[in-house]
Amino acid sequence: MTIQEIMERTGTTETNLTIAWIKDAIHLIQSQQDVNLGTWKTNITDKQREYALPANMIKLSSISVLDTNDSKYKRIKRIVHSPVVTEDTDPE
Repeated sequence: MTIQEIMERTGTTETNLTIAWIKDAIHLIQSQQDVNLGTWKTNITDKQREYALPANMIKLSSISVLDTNDSKYKRIKRIVHSPVVTEDTDPE
């Protein structure tokens, strides 16, 4: 199907808008498919809460941590609600 045919079916005369719709649809389809899966590993650092993620990542599927007791990766469950964060006023 050509852009011209899509424009005729949707009743629009704006070519740039139609191309933007097509690009958005392609991006949506790609982000919903697990075609391009990758694995990223890093070491956990004591007292470090945030870690940088790869810049080209679109969707995070799961997080696992290596359990040193049995050398198996344990999946971390997703948080449904925002975590409770309190400010620590005592620097110790």
